[in-house]
Amino acid sequence: MVRKFFCLISLVLSSATPSWSLSSANIPLDSPVYSYIEKLSGFGLITTDIRGVKPYSKAEAARLLMEAEERLNKAEVPLDRFAIQVVARLREMIPREIALRENPDRKPRTIDYNPLSSLRLRYVFLDGAARNYQRDVHDPGDDGVFGIGSGLRPPNPYPSAAHQRGGEGTPLIENNNGVIYPDGHNGEIRWGSEFSVSDSAVAVLEPTLQSDGENTSIRLNRGYIKIGGKSLELEAGKDENWLGLGYRGNITLTNNAENFTEIKLSSPEPFDAPYIGSMKFAFIASRFDYSKVGSVERQPWFYALKLSTRPLENLEFGFNLGRQVGGPGVNNGLGDSLRGLIGGTSDDNSNGLAGFEARYRIPNLRNMELYGELSGEDTALFWPIVESYIAGLYIPRLTDDGRNDFRFEFFQGNQILYTHTTFPAGYIYKNMPIGHSQGGATRDFFFRASHWFNPRNNLALEYFYTNRGYIGRIGAQSIERKHSGRVFWDIPLTANFDLQLGYGVEKIQNMNLVAGVEKTNQIAKFEIRYRY
Repeated sequence: MVRKFFCLISLVLSSATPSWSLSSANIPLDSPVYSYIEKLSGFGLITTDIRGVKPYSKAEAARLLMEAEERLNKAEVPLDRFAIQVVARLREMIPREIALRENPDRKPRTIDYNPLSSLRLRYVFLDGAARNYQRDVHDPGDDGVFGIGSGLRPPNPYPSAAHQRGGEGTPLIENNNGVIYPDGHNGEIRWGSEFSVSDSAVAVLEPTLQSDGENTSIRLNRGYIKIGGKSLELEAGKDENWLGLGYRGNITLTNNAENFTEIKLSSPEPFDAPYIGSMKFAFIASRFDYSKVGSVERQPWFYALKLSTRPLENLEFGFNLGRQVGGPGVNNGLGDSLRGLIGGTSDDNSNGLAGFEARYRIPNLRNMELYGELSGEDTALFWPIVESYIAGLYIPRLTDDGRNDFRFEFFQGNQILYTHTTFPAGYIYKNMPIGHSQGGATRDFFFRASHWFNPRNNLALEYFYTNRGYIGRIGAQSIERKHSGRVFWDIPLTANFDLQLGYGVEKIQNMNLVAGVEKTNQIAKFEIRYRY
C-alpha cells in the first residue's frame, strides 16, 4: 500500500505542470483564516479548496484568496457587503504571500526575518476536573462491515480484551496542542517568529510559556524548517497536523495531543493529476514516546499518509492511514511489517488505522456541505473493519447574506479504537489521543451556530452531548453522559489585535463510568491575538 502510494505520487508529480513556487509558514489551526476560507467557499467564491489536509500554508491561503477576488470581480449579481469584508480581512492576514503572488517576477528579499509574526495571550479559569479515559472494554471480535456479516476478524475469547487509555486534558478545551490547564487560574503566551530565505525556505519558532500560579514552564509548541513549495515541500521539526474533514475532530490525526517532532513530505498546494483531478498529499514520519505497561516496553515509530482528491468541482474524496510500527520488544522484519497491512491478525509488529472520507458541496442549497469519514482499527484485505465514524453537515449561509451559519457533527469511536495488544499504551501521545479528543468507545453529538456582525466580530454558540459506555461496557461500569455548552465572542480591538471571550459549562453523570458520580465543570477564557 505504501509503495503504491509513492508510485502514484511520483506519477502525478511528474505529470504536473511546473510553475513558480513559494515556501511559506503554516497557518495555526485555530486561526480565523480557516473560517474565512470556508465562508468564501459558502459564497461560491472558492471552489478549488481541499480541506482534508491541514494546516494550510500562507501561500495556499493567498492562492485561494486570489481565486475569491477574481470571482468577486466577475460576479454577475452583487454579493452582500459581508463577502467583500471577508476578502479584505483575509488579505490583511497574509500580506507577504499576497504581494509575492501578485508579483511573481519580483523575488523576495534574500534574508527576511520577522521576530513577532504572531502572538496569543490567553487567560483561563477552570473550576472542574478532567475525565480519565482508562477503562476495560469488551471486544467480541467476529466483525463484519457496518455490523453486517461476520468473520472478517476472529472471535475474541476474552471478556475484556482491550483497554482504553489516556484522558481529555482540560474540560471544555480540546485540540490545544496537548496544553493542559489545571484547576484554578492559568496564563499562557504563544509567540511566533518567521525567518525566510528568498522564496525557497522558511523557518518558524513558536514557544509557549505557561503558568498556573505555582508552576511555570516553557516549551516549543511549533518549530520547523520548510524547503520547497507548490506541489512538493519538505518540512522537518515540530508542527501540528489535521488529517480529515471534521471540525471538532478526526479519527487519524489532529492537534489534540502535543505536536509530534516529525519529518513531513507534502504538497502545500493542489496539483492536477491525469484522470484524477486536483490532489493534495502528506506523508508524516515521527515516533511515539517510550512506554512501559506492566512488563511490556515499547517505543514504536509512527507514520501517517493522507491523500485528498477533488475529482469534481463540488466533490472531495480522501484516504487516511496512521500506523504505529516496530521499535523495541517486537519483531522488526519486513514480513512482520507487511502482515500488518492485511489485518485480521495479531501476528505483526504494527497497529494500523485507515479509512476513507468524502465531502460534497451542494450549490443549489447555498453551498451546504455534507461530509463523513469511515476508518477502521483493522483491515480485511483493503476494507477497514471495527469501524469508527464521523458524519457532518455544514450550512455556511443559513441566511442568504452569509452572516449566520450552522454545523452538526457526529462521532462514534469503536470500543477498540486507539487500543492494541502489541502496543498496550495505545494510540496515545503524552497521555492524550492523537486523533479525536473524545477517545474510543464514545459517541459525540456536536452543534454549532454562529452570527457574524463583521469578519472580526463573531458570536458562536455550541452544544455537545457525549456518552461513554454505550458500547463496550463491562462489569459494574455505567454509561457516562455529558451535556456541554460553550459561547465564544470574537471582538476587534485595534487594526491587528483581536479579543476572544469564552465561557463553557458541562454536567457529567456517572463520571468515568462510576455510577452516581456527578460533576459540573465550568471554564472562562480571555484571549488577545495579534495577527494570529
